[in-house]
Parts: sequence; C-alpha cells; structure tokens
Amino acid sequence: MTGAVDRGVRISRRAQAVAPFFAMEFGKHAAALESQGHHVIKLSIGEPDFGAPPAVLDAMRAAMDGRPMPYTAALGLPELRQAIARFYRSEHDIEVAPSRVVVTAGASAALVLATAALVDTGDEVLIADPSYPCNRQIAESFGARVTLVPATAETRFQLDAASVKSSWTDRTRGIMIATPSNPTGTSVPAGELAAICELARERDAWRLVDEIYLNLSDHDDRGRPPRSVLSFDPGAIVINSFSKYFGMTGWRLGWCVVPEILVPAMERLAQNYFLCASAPAQHAALACFTPESLAVCEARRVEFAERRALVLDGLARIGLPVPVPPDGAFYVYFDVGRTGLTSWQFCERALREAHVALTPGRDFGVHTAETHVRLSYAAPTDDLREGLARLGKFVATLR
Repeated sequence: MTGAVDRGVRISRRAQAVAPFFAMEFGKHAAALESQGHHVIKLSIGEPDFGAPPAVLDAMRAAMDGRPMPYTAALGLPELRQAIARFYRSEHDIEVAPSRVVVTAGASAALVLATAALVDTGDEVLIADPSYPCNRQIAESFGARVTLVPATAETRFQLDAASVKSSWTDRTRGIMIATPSNPTGTSVPAGELAAICELARERDAWRLVDEIYLNLSDHDDRGRPPRSVLSFDPGAIVINSFSKYFGMTGWRLGWCVVPEILVPAMERLAQNYFLCASAPAQHAALACFTPESLAVCEARRVEFAERRALVLDGLARIGLPVPVPPDGAFYVYFDVGRTGLTSWQFCERALREAHVALTPGRDFGVHTAETHVRLSYAAPTDDLREGLARLGKFVATLR
C-alpha cells in the first residue's frame, strides 16, 4: 500500500545522530519565500556566482559530443592527476607525485575516503570550534570521538599549537584543520600550522588539512600565494576542490593529496564507495589548468577581495562587529551579541523580515553558536549592496 509503514525499516543510530546542515536548511526556507514571490538575497551558501571558467564550459560541451563516456580509473584520469600535480608546482612551488593525487566526487568524497582510511572506532580527532560541520559529522560516522577545541578571536578562530597540546589525550589519533576556514574565512599562520603539524607528527598522529579555499587567499607583498601545508609537512593529507577557486560547485569534483602508503587503501575505498568521479567533469576539468582559465580565476579572486571590503565596511556601518577579518575564504563571521538576539533568532528574523538569508553559528560548533553569524560574499556585488541595506534597516528596528 502506498504510504504504509514498513516496520522492517529502522533508521540507523548513525543517521539519527547526524544534525541538519543549517546553511542548507535556511536555503530551503529562502527558496520557499521566493516561490511566494519575494526577492530573497541569499548570503547563506558558499557558492561562487561566477560558475566555471569559459574554457571549462567549452571543454564540457566538446566532451558531450556523443562519444562513449566509460568509468575512469578509481583514482581519476591520469592526465588530470598530472595536471593537479603540475598546479602544485606552478602555484605553490611544491613537487607532488601524480601518484599521490586522488580525484574524487567533490571534496566531501575526499573527506569520506580519507576518514575511512584513517579512523578506527574510538579514535579521538581534534577539530576547531567553530569549523565546517560536515568534517565532524563524517569523522563521527566512522566511529571517531570528535573533540571540539574552542577557538577564539585571539587565535583567529583556529587551532594553535597551544590549544592542540592542551587538548591532546592518549586517545588522540589525528587532527582536522581547515585553512582558510569555513565559517570564519580566516587562515592559520604558516608558522603556527607548521608547529601544530610537528606536534602531531611527534605523537604519530595524522594531519588532515582542508585547503579548498587556499587559492582564494590573499597574496603576500611580493604577489605570492599562501603556502600549502605540503611545503613543510609532506606527510599531511590535503583536501582540495574544484568548487571554490574554479567555481564548479555542482560539478562535484575534488581531490586529495595523500602519502604514498595511503594510495592503495584510498583506491580500494574509492572502488567500493563510488567507483570513480564523474568522467565528463574530469575531462572538462583539464581546462582549469590552462593559462586562460587560471587568469580568469585570479581575476575573480581579486573581485572577491573587493566584495570582502564592501561587506566589512557595510557591517561596520550597521554596527555588527567582525572580530577577525577574513583573509581567504569568502565568508565573514560577525557577532550579533549586541542585538539582543541569538544567532538563530537573528537569522530567522532577518530572513522573515528583511528577506536576507544567512547562516547561524549553530552550524559550526558550540563555542560561538549563539553569538555569531556567517555571511557568504560569494554573491553578486549588487546583491551584497542590497543585502547590507536590508540588514541595516532590520538591525535599526532592533534598537
């Protein structure tokens, strides 16, 4: 019978324990308002508005000419793995063997594979609070005991060597770091990251570093991009993605760089979990690494910096403080404590009354859950201006 309850279907404890991703939930509410005819300014999702570079779109059209599109190798197209390795050489002055590059169905799949390869039930994993929620959800799904280490504005809302050392126990087996971070847009200074990795390495613990926003980060005074963790810790596991710097969110394509010893395990897991990443997306992604596409992405990085300045200025005018200005990912993490509302109440009312979608701190941990809100400036400049104007009027009503 349609709609009948099947008593044999029991939802696993794992599935019941997984919390919603509130950024996506607020996105659903925003879509519902739009369906009612409202113009919603969506600053809740970290999705660049640019889309893939033109050469990549052309490459996808060419790939979809009716030719057979069989599975690729589980670790990815050899030529794409080679192109990614060359990217580390040209952009970060690091030699990475193509054999260490694993192409995945988005960075999320890379996280799943790496966690499955590294975590045994009961292993303790240290993660900063605040941090990207899916990291801890994935780790816990494989039996990890996640310890959320409170991070404050004094440490740029990131782990530092002192907090890692003080949180370490006999059960600690690894650390997860995102630099730059979602939700704060802040990075770990290179010297501090090196100290954290050295501390973990001395304790025979793995280091998993999410660098999906690395190439969106500010360059130094000499025009050089920030250093990858691989420049001082070749044994770290690095997660990266085509979604952010290359603007290919819906293409679901990412990669990780792993020590050679992990490659066979990653291959077996990939074969069993998802066979391979999308073949047409992989073929098209080869065009990401052309001089033309890289120039497009660099121009977009500069535009994101201009949008960040616009947002920081707008929030300051409204009276919503940003404790640590971002230097990488396209997020601003601002404090709503002076408004008299919790972050959830602020986001709920901002969406309902001002039609601006934001993400409450509850998504990213417990330490700043009630006091901070994430704004994504991956939206068009006109939307950012309009969203800030609406937020200004909304906050004025609270006073």
